[in-house]
Amino acid sequence: MPDDHVLLVSTQGGHLAQLLSLREWWGPRRRTWVCPDTADVRDRLADERVVTSYSPTTRNVPNLLRNVALAWRVLRRERPDVVVSAGAGVAVPFFVVAWLMRVPTVFVEVYDRVDSPTMTGRLCGPFTTRRVVQWDTQLDVYPDAVVVGPLL
Repeated sequence: MPDDHVLLVSTQGGHLAQLLSLREWWGPRRRTWVCPDTADVRDRLADERVVTSYSPTTRNVPNLLRNVALAWRVLRRERPDVVVSAGAGVAVPFFVVAWLMRVPTVFVEVYDRVDSPTMTGRLCGPFTTRRVVQWDTQLDVYPDAVVVGPLL
């Protein structure tokens, strides 16, 4: 499916590392990244198409609203076939808007949360088409998830 267009939504650090570990899957596809403008993102995504999100996202209502508007603009312009995220907060507005536009979403629960949900995982849940977890113990929290094993 190399013609598929994937929208990858992330923050810097470990969340980005989780999505980068999926390069074998997203590499042949057309893709757009949504990430904050940080040194980590610039270094790791130097050759990728990146739309800059607003940060910080945690408990920052103005940036949440900015990211909602950004999600509308990006999803309408890009028309992705799927939105994929491993968090953090910036994923929420993109999942909500994708859900409203009937674009499938995939949420990858993070590697280090083995027995409790993340805040972003809980908030994105109602708008998630497919949830992916890395540990069998995460099925206790997300019984509808698919276990893919550790990504790092």
